[in-house]
Order: sequence, then C-alpha cells, then structure tokens
Amino acid sequence: MLRTSFILLLLPALLWGCASVQEQVVTQDTPQKPEVVAETVPTPAERAFPDDSIYPLLVAEFALRRRQYDVALATYMQQADALRDRGVSAHTTHLAQFMQREPEALHSVALWSELEPDNVEAQKTLATLLVRRGRTLEAMPHLAAVARTGRSAPFPILLTGFRQLSPAQRAELVSGVNALALEFPDNTQLLLTQALIHEELDQNQQALEKLDRLFATDPYQSQAVFLEAKLLLEAGDKKPFQRIEAALNANPDDNRLRLQYARLLTQNNMDEARGQFEILSARAPEDADLLFSLALINRETGDDIAAKAYLQQMLELDERTDEAHYYLGRIAEDEEQFTDAIANYRQVSGGRDFMSANNHIGRILIEQDQLQQSKLHFEITRKRYPDDAEQLFTLEAELFNQLGMLEESEQVLNEGLVQFPASTSLLYSRSLIAEKQNDLITMEADLRSILEKNPQNATALNALGYSLANRTDRYDEAYELIAKALELQPGEPAILDSMGWVLFRKGEYPQAINYLQQAYDKFPDPEVAAHLGEAHWANGDTEAAMTIWENALKQDPDHKVLMATLQRLGISELLASP
Repeated sequence: MLRTSFILLLLPALLWGCASVQEQVVTQDTPQKPEVVAETVPTPAERAFPDDSIYPLLVAEFALRRRQYDVALATYMQQADALRDRGVSAHTTHLAQFMQREPEALHSVALWSELEPDNVEAQKTLATLLVRRGRTLEAMPHLAAVARTGRSAPFPILLTGFRQLSPAQRAELVSGVNALALEFPDNTQLLLTQALIHEELDQNQQALEKLDRLFATDPYQSQAVFLEAKLLLEAGDKKPFQRIEAALNANPDDNRLRLQYARLLTQNNMDEARGQFEILSARAPEDADLLFSLALINRETGDDIAAKAYLQQMLELDERTDEAHYYLGRIAEDEEQFTDAIANYRQVSGGRDFMSANNHIGRILIEQDQLQQSKLHFEITRKRYPDDAEQLFTLEAELFNQLGMLEESEQVLNEGLVQFPASTSLLYSRSLIAEKQNDLITMEADLRSILEKNPQNATALNALGYSLANRTDRYDEAYELIAKALELQPGEPAILDSMGWVLFRKGEYPQAINYLQQAYDKFPDPEVAAHLGEAHWANGDTEAAMTIWENALKQDPDHKVLMATLQRLGISELLASP
C-alpha cells in the first residue's frame, strides 16, 4: 500500500489547485503553463491507495513530466472514478481545465463536489461549467451551496444565454433566483442578478430599485454602477455617471474601473472618453490597447494628427502593427496621399483588417486607372498568402462588380475557379455576375453545382429560386426551391422576400403581401419595399403601395430596383412631384 500524500507529492505544481483563481482558470482563453504555481489547496487526509492504483498514478505523473497530457488525463479520469478520492478528483479537474477539456472537467468536478460538498472551489467550478454547457438551472443549487458557506457566489453567471431559454425555463430560473434572494436578502450578487433579470425583461425601474438596495451594502460594486449608468442613460437622466465618478474619486487608482468608464463614455461623449484614456495611457505608456483606443477616438473626433501619433507609437512598440498600418492607410487615403496609403495597407499581413486593406488597395489603383497594377497586386498577394487566395479571388471579383466592371469580375472568378474548382464562394459570386449579364445558363449551372455538393445550402436555394421567379416563368420550380430554403432558415428576410415575390409572380397577391410584409418588418430595405408596394398595387390597394414607396424613397431616392419598379408602372413622376 502507498499513502495518498506520497502520490500527491509527486504531482506537478499545476495540480495543487487554484481555489483563489478558479473562476479565471475556468474562463481563460489561453491556459497557463503547467509549471505555474497556484494557491495550494489543503492536503487531503492520508489514506491508503490500493496496490493496483499505484502504477497507473505513477504513469500519469511521468506522462505529465513529459507533457503527454492526453495520457495523463485519461489515466487520472480512470483512477478518479475507481478511487473516488477527493484529492485525485480535484487534480483531475485542474488538469482537464488546463487542457481546456470541458466534458472531462465537468465529469471530474461533479465527482469532486459529491465527495467534498463543502469545498467552495468545487461547487463554483461545477456551477460555472454547467452554465457553459447550457445547463443553467442545474447550476443554481451549487451556487446556493457556496452562498451558504458565507463565501461570494457568482450568481450573475446564471443569466448566460438567458434570451435563448424557453419561457418556461426563464420562469423557473427567475423563481429560483427570487427564492434564494429571500434566503439571502442582503446578498449583493443576488441583488445584482435580480437587477439584471429586470433589465432583460425591460423592467428598468425595478432594476434600479434592486440596485439601490445593493448600493446600501456596497456603494461602488463595479458591475452594478455600470448597469445603473446604462439604465439612467436610457432614461435620459442628466447625470447618469454620477455614481461612477464618485467611485473613481474614492478609488482613483482603480484602472479597471476607469477603463470601463472610458469605454462607456465612447457611446455619447468622445471628448471625455479621450480624457479618461489619456489618464490610463499616462499610467501605462507602453500599453498598445490604450494607444489604439486613443487613436480611434481622435480619428472619430477629427484629430488625425493625434491619431497618427498614437498609431506611430504602436509601431515603435511593435504592437498591433497590422491595425496601426491599416488606420495609417485610412488616414493617408482620406488625405489623398495614395502612395502612403497603399504602402501602409500593404504592411497589413493578417487580422480582421487584412481583406479590407487589400480592397482599399485595389479600389485606389483602379480608380487611378491603374488596372494592371491592381491585378498584379492581387496576383502577388495570393502567392504571398496562399491560405487566403480563394478569399482574395472573391474580394477582387466583388471589387470589380461594385465598380460595374462585370467582364473583369467574371475573368477573375474564372481564374479562381481554375485554382479552386469546388469553391462555393467563387461559384456563387460568378452566378451573381452571370445573372447581371443575362447569362441565365451559367447562373443556373453554378448554383446547381453548389447544390449538388450541398443540397441544404439555403443561400443557393434562395438565389436560384428568386432568379427563376424573377427572370423566367418557371414559377412552380422556383416556389419549391424557395420553400426548401425557408424551411432551412425560417424567418430569414431575404427568403421571405423571395417567397413573397414568387407568389406575386404566380398571381397570389394576398399570400404574397403576407410574406413580403414579414420580410419588410424584419428588413425595411428599398428592394423589399419595391416588391411589397407592387404586390399592394396589383391587389388594388394603391394607397398602401404609395405610402410604402414614398417611405422607401426617403431612405434611398436612387435605389435601382425601386426606381425601375416605379418607372415600369409609370408612376415615378407622380412620386417625384411636390
């Protein structure tokens, strides 16, 4: 027999627990290295392990030392179930969390909490993992267990995914929270949770009342003060930030609070937001995130000189360089310094601005009659970034499409399809160009090709159905395609519009109006307005049609589909009259 304590002494520091940082471990995106020492949990009482468990535990230890984490976790999972030892279960939980293996972590922490029901870390971790797995109602008793120990329980996590719950589940959750609030009437986390529920249900006055009770105990609870400010802003209060400012006066060195305040100010007071970010940046002059925020705020307020200075600082620090180059390019382009703009855009090598930077390069070159240079740029970029080549073909083609250069767009798509013959995005883009060129054969062939690979592609189904309804008399076939798309994506405005349009083409005006109205309610676009108005017009309700068209013209007086509809019906002059 070998004692528990001897085995546990062999384990790496990672597995000695992290009670004080457990919530961070559960939610972190980047796991810590195993060697990082966390706060030690109490050593379990010694007890003898069976002989047949000694060797597997040693195997797990050596696997950890060799960073063979899968082997280690599998072994610990097996031994945790076999031994039902709280120490082994705790260590298994920590290892599973480090590996970001939530199913295994949930299994092991459930056992741990069963074996050690008074352990706050186990209960918090189990509750958090249950919430993250969408099992919110199951998490509530474990948070209640934490509260009964007198420790802080993060009850607001229960509202994760609140809007996705069914009405019955919401009601059960609200009832459970209210019951706990009766048991713990002064628990600030429960009061905050109740306030957040009221906010979700648009009961803002009740939310503020709950916050007032919370502030009587903790006047500067950070999440609560920001929730109050949000609610007061929506109510038009003249001093929505009064409590936040008081909190900062009481805790001027609370940079986290100041950062949240600065971000909130960007919604309605850029000058004050800039002041708060400047304070933060002065305290952390090498923080590229703060420099970037200041650059964007100054650009928003029209001070491009200051914005450029902050972006240059980011480059000097070699931090967030893609974003710095992108916005330096945007500023140079606004100043019509096109050479500098292109030079900066070309330095964007990845990230969310990569495609946009290349779009700007192509547009600048084409608009300066440098078509060959634009084509050369995209050729070189595709070779330099082969993983992005397919998307770059699509981007270049769409750029030509937006500029009305359909033949050039088609040529790019043809080249792309030679390299990526199965590309759905390239086939779909080419179908759109073919439809604009009245090449309905190519249009249909490309969409059919997509559907052969994926018969459930609702976008292709809808596109083909709409085109057949709009450009041919194959209405029954179009209806079947659109109906299938709507079954796959019920409530999608574009598909509702297509369904309304094919019904209109079939002469079923009342049904068409029903679908088109649904589409327009969800997405009040001028093209949908053109369809809805025409359906009313054909159904004899000219007043409704005129009202819809007039409102759409206010939104976009030059919309091509809307204007074509009005001209075809011979009423464009009437709408244009005073």
